[in-house]
Amino acid sequence: MEHLLTNKTASLTELRDPKQVIEKAGDTPVAIFNRNQLEGYFVPASAVGKIEFTLAESDDVAAALQKRRKALKPTLDYLKDK
Repeated sequence: MEHLLTNKTASLTELRDPKQVIEKAGDTPVAIFNRNQLEGYFVPASAVGKIEFTLAESDDVAAALQKRRKALKPTLDYLKDK
């Protein structure tokens, strides 16, 4: 089971009406699912203001990408010829 970064969810179908998803979200991100697979997160502007951002060092980014390389490979392969 995948660990979600939020407790609010919506389907891609529900995202056809983004205003409703925004109202449902309030000030928190919403996990977007397609056929029970996590596709990504919808983050309302009101939620972004509450997040503290810090700059990542290049080494940290490279390490994070290397750690997720296996999970990202299908997406990267798909994007190669696009």
